[in-house]
Amino acid sequence: MSSIVWKFAGPGAGILATAVARRVTKKVWVAVTKSPPPENPEDPDVAWREAVVWALASGAVIGITRLLVERQAAVWYRNSFGELPPGLGPGTDGEVEKYS
Repeated sequence: MSSIVWKFAGPGAGILATAVARRVTKKVWVAVTKSPPPENPEDPDVAWREAVVWALASGAVIGITRLLVERQAAVWYRNSFGELPPGLGPGTDGEVEKYS
């Protein structure tokens, strides 16, 4: 049952955090630059500087927000079920085990 909860709670928290972070990032961009963010930074008509700054700013804010929210979701899960969520325990960092 607890792994089913995590299958919804973990990604759900990340999706919600991403949506909120995007809205906040856009509002901050408009407040600072007095212009809307580029709709499509890959468009060759968007200045390089604007495209790069937008990519760095939005990527950093969204990434950090997701990290914070997903960590808090893992803390909630651990407090609720007494263990870390599936895939977050020791030895699950993707490292290949060495056999002697």
